[in-house]
Parts: sequence; structure tokens; C-alpha cells
Amino acid sequence: MSERVSTTTRGGQATTGLGEPTTAPGPLRIETVVVPADLDAPEAWAVHGTVLVSEAVDTQVYGHTDLSLDAGTVVGTVASGDYRRTVRRVAVADGAAPGSPARPEDVVGRSMVSLPLEGSTHVALVHVAVHPEHRRCGVGTALWDDALALARDAGRSVVQGDSSFAPEPSPGPDALEAPTGSGRVPRDAAATRFVLGRGFTLEQVQRHSTLGLPVPAERLDPLRAAATERAADYRVHVWTDDVPEEWLDQLAVLETRMSTDAPSAGLEIEEDPWDAQRVRTTLQDVHDRGQGFVVAAAEHVPTGSLAGFSMVSLPHDKPEVVYQEDTLVLREHRGRSLGMLVKVAVVDELARSRPAARRVHTWNAQENAHMLAINVALGFAPASVDAEWQLRLDPPA
Repeated sequence: MSERVSTTTRGGQATTGLGEPTTAPGPLRIETVVVPADLDAPEAWAVHGTVLVSEAVDTQVYGHTDLSLDAGTVVGTVASGDYRRTVRRVAVADGAAPGSPARPEDVVGRSMVSLPLEGSTHVALVHVAVHPEHRRCGVGTALWDDALALARDAGRSVVQGDSSFAPEPSPGPDALEAPTGSGRVPRDAAATRFVLGRGFTLEQVQRHSTLGLPVPAERLDPLRAAATERAADYRVHVWTDDVPEEWLDQLAVLETRMSTDAPSAGLEIEEDPWDAQRVRTTLQDVHDRGQGFVVAAAEHVPTGSLAGFSMVSLPHDKPEVVYQEDTLVLREHRGRSLGMLVKVAVVDELARSRPAARRVHTWNAQENAHMLAINVALGFAPASVDAEWQLRLDPPA
């Protein structure tokens, strides 16, 4: 799953979130997460500590760890630097000297700074999370100050990220409305106060939805039939854990268009260029972090070109869980139910090759009415919301 980077911990309405310190922090050091020789090596403590913080935070927000980081993803994002540089840090509240050994359970917070190297190279994507048992004592502030320094040192002028809330609040004075007119987040949540106090603005709200599997035939069959009838000039290709070489260039075109065609509200996002080699590298990264994938692509038969696609990733250590990755139909091919066609094809393939799967997690901009309508028809139900934040940094004095 593509990690949804954020400036704050994922703090639900009932959680304390990051917040400002109410007591003086104890001894605290911040260490860089390194790529260990293997995950059983002593130097892997920071990797496993990152996972423990992620699991604790997600359990408090969602009541489960479906979306939590795993060790393979932590290592993979740090090790893979062809298209973005990722720096992960952990906060350890033990007062020991930098570089001294620690235990995973000594980690009280984590951060990630992701720096795109192609497309949006002015942006730093930042995430800070604090273990629920160690909030309101300055850990989040220390990690944020460190992350901000990394972003500035890398010459970035914009910081972006998100924070998650469950459930979405009702309209009213206690809710902060997205400027797009779609979606709300709790105004008084600690995570909201944290980012607003540092100059961030809310640009967009995304809906996180889940689909129970298997999808009943009485719901899926009519959707498949209607989409197939409307897409007479198209055929669907389904690829599991590999994509044939002859389609890599066209899949790269779709990924490039994904970077600008998906609704992004006021977020400063530039086109992210993909080529066949980047597709190869990205798919290999999926395998390296212990996941499989399914891609369904719609080919326009008269031209032999791909018009749309949908991809999901499958964590091997969580066989019941599926993560929706990108879904896109090129603008020039819309209005023919291709989005439904490829998403149904993915669901069909999951039933065949991933029978243990029980739920799919997906994210959509709240203003993306067309894709949300497809998901609702399939049976996706709202689970939480993500606030998309942005901070424009002042130029150096």
C-alpha cells in the first residue's frame, strides 16, 4: 500500500493526538532508521519500533491494524531511492547517547520525510506519529521540528501531509469544512490544532471506505453486465504479480496521467513522469516489501491502447486485507463505464486468486463524485476521513 503520509499522528476524535506539551519532556533523542542486514539483526530495532508506534496509533483510531506499517514497507521505502528519497526517524525517550542500542518498545514516536525526485520536487511529504502513551510531552513537536529542518535542507518550499479521523464529523461549528465544499474534519481535534498552529491550511478531505469480500453475486453480476455492454470497444486484461513487457510503456502513461488527473484541490502537485523502467522498479518494490498485486487494464481494441486501469496490493502477512492503489480512466475514454469494468475485474480476480481476502480499503477525494458513485455501487462503506494539509515555507532569510 502507498503510505498516506501526514504531518500529524492519525488522531481520532476521542484521542489526545499530538497536542502541545503540558509537561516538560523527559530525555529524548531522535535516531535515523537504517536499513538492517536483516530484520532479526540488532540494528533493526528502529524498524520494529516504527511498526509498534504505527500499530498503536491505528488501533486507537480505527480499532484495527489493517493499515499499519509493516517492517518490509519501512525498510523498502528507506532503501528505494530511485524516484524519491525517504528519511525515517524515531524518537527514543531514554536519554542514552546517539547511536547506542535501544529496544523497539523504547520508541515513543516516528517520522517520515519523503522527497520526490521527479515531479513535485518542490514538495516534502511529512508524517509524524506519537505513541498514544507518550503524547502531550513534546515528542511530536521534537519530531516535527526535525522533519521541518530536513525539508528546508532539501530545498523544499511546500510541505504536504494528512491526518485521519474516524468518524467524519457532522456539519456544524465543531467541523472544519474542506475548501472544495466536500468533506469535514473535527476542528478541535489535537491533530487539527497541531497543524493549524504551525501554519498549515486544509486543502482537501478524502474519504476512506471499505468493501467487504466476497461481493454478493446479486450485486456484482448486474454491474459487470451493464459495464460490459457499455464498453463494447474495450477488453480487459488482468495481471497478477507481473505485467507483460509489451504493456509497460502504456501503463507508464496511465500512471503519469494519474498524477494530474485525480482531483487534488489546492494541493501544489506537478506532473510526475513515469516510464517503463519506473513501472518495473515500482512493481519490484511491491514484491520486495512482501506484497503481491493485481492490475486490471481496459484496452481500447480499435487502437490497441490502454484507456484505464485499477490496481490493488496484497500484503502476504495480512491475507484478509487488500489495499486499493491507483484507479484511472483517461479523460478521452470516460463515460463508457470503464472505471466500473476494471474494478469489477479486480474483484473477480480476488475471488479467484485471493479467496481469503475479506476487505478492501480505498481512498477518494470527497469531491470525486463519479468514482465515489462506482465504489458505493460496489458496496464500499465510509470508514474514516483524511485531512489533506499544506504548508508553504517562507524562503530562507
